[in-house]
Amino acid sequence: MPAPAATSAPGRVFAAKGLGVEIAGNVVARDLDLEFRPGEYWGILGPNGVGKTTLLRHLAGLAPPRTGAVTLDDRPLGAWPRRLLARHLGMLQQHTAYVFDASVLQVALTGRHPWLGPWRREGPEDYALARAALARVDLASLEQRTVTSLSGGEARRLAFAALLVQSPEVLLLDEPTNHLDFRHQVRIMRAIGDLVYREGRVALAALHDVNLAATYCSHVLLLFGDGKWAAGKATEWLTAERLEQLYQCPVTSVDTPEGRRFHPAFGVDPDASRNAS
Repeated sequence: MPAPAATSAPGRVFAAKGLGVEIAGNVVARDLDLEFRPGEYWGILGPNGVGKTTLLRHLAGLAPPRTGAVTLDDRPLGAWPRRLLARHLGMLQQHTAYVFDASVLQVALTGRHPWLGPWRREGPEDYALARAALARVDLASLEQRTVTSLSGGEARRLAFAALLVQSPEVLLLDEPTNHLDFRHQVRIMRAIGDLVYREGRVALAALHDVNLAATYCSHVLLLFGDGKWAAGKATEWLTAERLEQLYQCPVTSVDTPEGRRFHPAFGVDPDASRNAS
């Protein structure tokens, strides 16, 4: 279950104001108007191809919106110097692939680049931060390993470690548990939760696993397609009925000691159910 609201918060307010997002003529979100406040952990949910990655890229300022703006402290992202913005906002991309020869520790240290001057090299404090981040994602023993030798899950955890080293107040995460086993899914989701609920940061994570969202997220943003969306507290918006509408698939909910969890209604043809409705 999500932890209580953070006791301390950096105070950065991240917002989408009348945001319109499209890709290849398809509308991802229309008039998206939301504030993402410190201490909130947002799960972005929706079917394959609905545009979760595209929305995150627009929220990161990597693509221009069709309408509206994304702001940090009421200042459009485009008005922030890029190095300064990178101290406050960071993104974990969907895919992680390393094709250059570098050590795990060297890649983790790249997260410090926004904090270093043009001619400054990493110092003892930077190395300490990188090693602490590697330990947090269970990679401490691999710091001298070349990144091209890592498994998909190890590479994913390294990318997250670099984001930890960057230490932004706003974290945008595209499928942060991709390629991870159960143990490391929990480790990563708990680490994000610690940053949000204990340190007062804000996180938005595109997820495919509804139960990870139900377990860790305080809020959800549901993308239905054709620009339609809904948002609110996870405990209110994650219901079998809404998930059936979202995924066009029969869903069963189960009450557990940790809260409500969901799974597809096994044995029911989702296409037959959708056609019948």
